[in-house]
Parts: sequence; structure tokens; C-alpha cells
Amino acid sequence: MINEFDTIAAVATAVSNAGIGIIRISGEEAMRILSEIFEPYNKKKDVSSLESHHVYYGNIKDGDVVVDECIVIIMKAPHSYTREDVVEIDCHGGVSVVYRILNLVLKHGARPAEPGEFTKRAFLNGRIDLSQAEAVMDLIESRNELARRNSVSQLKGSLSDKIKRIREEVLYQVAFIESALDDPEHISLDGYGETLYPKVEEWADETKKMLSSYDDGRYIAEGIRTCIVGKPNAGKSSFLNALLGEERAIVTEIAGTTRDTLEESVTIDGITLNIIDTAGIRDTEDTVEKIGVEKARKEMESADIILFVADTSVPLSKEDFDILEQIRGRKKMFLLNKSDMTKADISDTPAGQSDGRESMAVGKFEKDIARLKEYADGDEPIISISAKYNQGIDDFIGELKKMMFHGKIDANQEMYITNARHKNALDEALSSFLCVKESIENGMPEDFFTIDLMNAYEKLGLITGEAVEEDLVNEIFSRFCTGK
Repeated sequence: MINEFDTIAAVATAVSNAGIGIIRISGEEAMRILSEIFEPYNKKKDVSSLESHHVYYGNIKDGDVVVDECIVIIMKAPHSYTREDVVEIDCHGGVSVVYRILNLVLKHGARPAEPGEFTKRAFLNGRIDLSQAEAVMDLIESRNELARRNSVSQLKGSLSDKIKRIREEVLYQVAFIESALDDPEHISLDGYGETLYPKVEEWADETKKMLSSYDDGRYIAEGIRTCIVGKPNAGKSSFLNALLGEERAIVTEIAGTTRDTLEESVTIDGITLNIIDTAGIRDTEDTVEKIGVEKARKEMESADIILFVADTSVPLSKEDFDILEQIRGRKKMFLLNKSDMTKADISDTPAGQSDGRESMAVGKFEKDIARLKEYADGDEPIISISAKYNQGIDDFIGELKKMMFHGKIDANQEMYITNARHKNALDEALSSFLCVKESIENGMPEDFFTIDLMNAYEKLGLITGEAVEEDLVNEIFSRFCTGK
């Protein structure tokens, strides 16, 4: 049986040979355990008398055997991450050394920590709320600078503070209505709807503003799921290699070289792209290639954006237009690849002897672009690139920002909503606020207001963990890494 008041221990650093390793202990037995295994450099000092928030040098010992020399950091309750007594042992980072010390700690009375249990204790002991706890894991998993900043902002309370303020104001209004209904002789509700209406509008607007940041926040935190499609030999794998800056995908002149999906992540100019390079989409009798084509079609369904790559060294073909039909209605960009080949053909023609090739090339481009625009849903960009020579990559990133982040990513924005759980709670709270507005507009009795106001109050409380069930708490912390 796991007891929430047991003293717990875990390795808090990566399990690999490194310069240092950290073993973390938390609970009321932490100092006793330390006293049984740690010998300070100054042997006259009694471990139990060591001061909080000080660092001590000494040896970890198993009986008379020295396991390792280390430094020990002591943080006594309540001034610690968990608000319990916490001890951190910083030892040499060899895997065998780290686990020898951890096993020694366990032998003296601690139990292995569950995933996320240190942060769970910080939440249960009131040091942080649930949204801040989730920001801890987001910070660990942040994949770019913007994601890191947003996680730090939420860890400091940017989301919590907004939610708590709105909840306090909502609760005050509910209490006022309830008091007036209980004591109408002394508290009047005459004209109360007119007083409440602008407050509800303000809460709804703030909730909408938080919700409006979700798509951008998800792209920042998780990356943009980007699917590259096109017919065989259009240059999809070459474009992937150009983005990655390395020869990750095999590129040959043989159509159908890519037979399976290839997934890679890259961060460019603050944007993380989760790129899926797919098999060239065409009708084929090759069994393996046919499987790859089918997987490519499935990837298109789940992509945030589709990059259609066309080979501009030849006219657009039936295969191109078949693919374009399949991606109608999806967010997409058109990339006209191998533009360098057309330019080379034109520049190789002797001066004064173009024999019409330049005008033919220009005409072909204009015709292809006109036909592509027929498949554009809105103002989707058409960009000339050369994956082989890394041309057009900056234009691609600029257009991607316009499409996915409305022109720019605001590094100064206070906070982005990145968590689907938070979004769902905000959606429900907003619905309740809109119901209150409708009740006021329709002249409904004041007790109708309290039903929807309390629902909004409870939904917002799910974000901070003030109205959350134990099963959900356990599920959230089970996703954390051990040692955090």
C-alpha cells in the first residue's frame, strides 16, 4: 500500500553516466535517513543539527564502506519544493554509483517515488496549484524557447492568477445574490441584472481571450504537424533534408524511393515542425509502395498543415491534380520545387538566341500557378523553392508564420493556453457566462444567474485543481517523469 505520508526517494537526473547524479529524498524521515548514511567532512557536526538551505560536503557510507564523496543540500519544511523535509544528494554521475546510493536510501526506510510524486506533494501541500504543476512538466518537455517561456510564465502563476481572480469575483456575486434572496428586507436586488451584466461581459471576454491563444499555444508547445505530399520524385525528401540541414531522407532520381513515412522534428526561427515525409502518391502495383501511399493519405488527415510539393521542371500532371483534389478544404501551402532547373535551362541559352524557351517557361509557370489557385481555399501561398540549393526556405517560414500564427508569434504575450484540459474547462465556463448574459437580457429571476455562475466557478476550479477529483489528479501526475 502506498502511503502519501511515506518518505520517498528517486533519482532526479537522467539515467546515464554523467558528471553528477542527484538523489532526492522527501518526507519526515528524510533527515533520519541522511544521518544514517552521511558523514560530514567536519565529523564533529551531528547531521540532525545541520541547517536548512545549506550545502555540506562529506561521504555517503554503507556501514564502514565509503560509497562516494558528495555534497548534500538540506531544505527543511515548509521551505522546500514539497513543503516537507527534502534532502538532495549530489554524487558522481555514474549509473552504478547513483543506484548504489538510491538503494542505500531505500534500505534505510524510504520507498521509491511514483512518477511525479514530488510535484504531486507540492500540489497537495498547497505550494503550487494544478496548473502550475502541469507547467512543471511542460517546462521539462519544452521544445523551443517560446514553449520554455510560456511554461515558466504559467509556473509563476500567470494563468493561476487570472483564474483565481475571476473565481473570487464570481463567488462574491453569487454570495450577494444568495444573501439578498435570504434577506430581501435588507438587501435589494432591484436593477441588479444591469449591474451584473458588464461584470459577466468582462469575465466572458477574458475567457475568450485565453481560449483564442490555444491554437497558437498548441503549435508552440507541441509543434506543427506538417505533412509533405506530392507525386513521386517531386522533391519531398530533398525539401525535408533542406529543412533539417542534413541528409536524413534517401534521395535518388528513381521515382518511388520513399516507400514509408519518415517523421522528424526541427525548430526553425522559434517554430517547431513535426514533419512527416510521405511516399509519393500515385497508383502503383508495388505492394510495399502501395502501403506507403495509403499511410501518406492517413497522415494527411491528421496534419495541421499540408505542404504540396510540385516539380516545376515538368508540367503539372494528372497525379498532381489527383493529390490536389484529395487535399481540398485542408490548410495547405503550395511549393513549386526545382525552380533552379528552369532557371538553369534559360540562362544556358546564348544571348539573343532564346529560341522561345524563356517565354515558354514563364508561360508554363503562369499556367501552373493559375491552375493551382483553383485548388486554394482562400489566400494560400504558392512559393517557388529549390530544395537542392536551399532556396525559398526563408519565404516558406515567413508564410508559415502568417498562416499558423496570424503573421507573427508574440514573444511578449503574457501567456498561451497549451493544455487541452484547460481549454475544455474554459469552453464550459464561457458557455455558462453566456447563459448568464442571456438570462439577464431575458429578465430572468436572479436565482437563475447563480446556477450558471456556480457552474462557471466550478469549471474554472478544474484548471487550478480546486474542484478536481482524485482520479484525475492521479492521472495527471502519472504522466510525469520519476524524480520530479
